[in-house]
Amino acid sequence: MADGSLAINSMKDKVSAEEWQARVDLAALYRLVALHGWDDLIYTHISARVPGPEHHFLINPYGLLFEEITASSLVKIDLEGNILQDTDYFVNKAGFTIHSALHAAREDAHFVMHLHSDDGVAVAAQKEGLLPLSQHALIALPRLSYHDYEGIALELDERERLVADIGDKSTMLLRNHGTLAIGRSAGECWIRMYYLEKACTQQIKALSIGRDNILLAPEAAQEVVRSQTRERPMRNTDSVGGGLAWPACLRKLDRALPGYDA
Repeated sequence: MADGSLAINSMKDKVSAEEWQARVDLAALYRLVALHGWDDLIYTHISARVPGPEHHFLINPYGLLFEEITASSLVKIDLEGNILQDTDYFVNKAGFTIHSALHAAREDAHFVMHLHSDDGVAVAAQKEGLLPLSQHALIALPRLSYHDYEGIALELDERERLVADIGDKSTMLLRNHGTLAIGRSAGECWIRMYYLEKACTQQIKALSIGRDNILLAPEAAQEVVRSQTRERPMRNTDSVGGGLAWPACLRKLDRALPGYDA
């Protein structure tokens, strides 16, 4: 269009209310990633399971910037990668590999986010991984896992190793590659990724003076934070952090980058 926006027909009246809400939440995640500067042109991906017995999920149309994504532009696919709606777009094959693995294996993976942020990749490339340098890191560490780099995620047999490596954790550093988070809701997925990304940025800044003068948090304090932040069964619609922060983030998004819910 002349104003630089995309003309995409609304899906709101073509899908269930539950699917539409998943679409709005997922589009909001894309816009929030763009707002925080964690996007990578048209690359990386976030997905959401479509409510219902089928393991269908929504993912970004390949070729759109994260700041352009709307609820209606998202593409619905199945676990075999088949597109299940009329669309002019296709999906990133690497995105399908990573996201289909987690949606199929983890019932709690309603939302899956994978990023290539500069600081996330930098920490993923450090031999020691994420260090207990900050409160953000101490909150992120108990749920953090690692997956060794195997190349661009185009080979489907990598899915079983991704699933094995994440185990029962909810975040991951993909070595030499980036960050990943899953959540039972958009808010939970977002807050987990937020803490992981913030911890990575803080580590990069702290290590700028060299490793010798770095102060690791005392082990006793690490245990205290582990006990203070141990996740409990979900109450209402979300964990406390995600449940409180998510509406605030949406308000900020409505002010700074509106239009995701179209």
